[in-house]
Amino acid sequence: MRSTISPEAPAMPPGFLRLAGHPVRWQLLSELTRSDRQVRELTALVGQRQSLTSYHLGQLREGGLVTMRRSSADKRDTYYSLDLAACRERLAESGAALHPGLRLMPAALTPSEGDPGRRPTPRPPVRVLFLCTGNSARSQLAEAILEKAGGARVEAASAGSHPKALHPHAVRVMRERGVDISGRRSKHLSEFAEQRFDHVISLCDRVREVCPGWPGSPAVAHWSLPDPATDSAVAEHSYPAFVRTADELSTRIEFLLYAIEHSLMTSERS
Repeated sequence: MRSTISPEAPAMPPGFLRLAGHPVRWQLLSELTRSDRQVRELTALVGQRQSLTSYHLGQLREGGLVTMRRSSADKRDTYYSLDLAACRERLAESGAALHPGLRLMPAALTPSEGDPGRRPTPRPPVRVLFLCTGNSARSQLAEAILEKAGGARVEAASAGSHPKALHPHAVRVMRERGVDISGRRSKHLSEFAEQRFDHVISLCDRVREVCPGWPGSPAVAHWSLPDPATDSAVAEHSYPAFVRTADELSTRIEFLLYAIEHSLMTSERS
């Protein structure tokens, strides 16, 4: 019996697989899952010439997987970021292109796995510290969003290198998400200098350059987010920037929680 090939079968792998499957581009994607990076950092991490690294970053940008923005600390520098939500969507589309049953669904975040009747082993919360310059907007938003999304599994904190008053738009955007942060204060990062954290995440390009070392060797990452605050601190037209910042932080924190959960489950098995 002669076999036939279905006319619906794709002649080529989906674009995501062709794009991400290149060894250098896969390594770049892997590095960007951990932290936003400057091109010179990525060049050193992947061990390639800067021209070749920039070429592959351009391919990933064209494919919609990576974004870039000028550093707010030094306009000559550029930070590259991985769009994890876009990667998840494109990977799901690639699976479905082969077979509908291979469409990927996000894994559920669960407190434990295995026998549902087994009481989970108590464990201390994972401690996460968010840093920016003023501790008035980005890091306060991140702290509040992680607290709400992570619940008892995490303990979030935030601080700044030059603290200033909590921005009213930060209060407003969180109130619309069901969290009241109006009573919170801004804190200097020195308040946490002796404390141990599992993750320390800078959200500001400037504070990344002055961030001290932290005891206990936490996982350190940088999320390069523009400052939603403006000189006209309470101008109504600036509020959409706070909404965009909160949205981006919500997405990044969702993936951070997946990574935390995976790390905890892996340590429990070992």
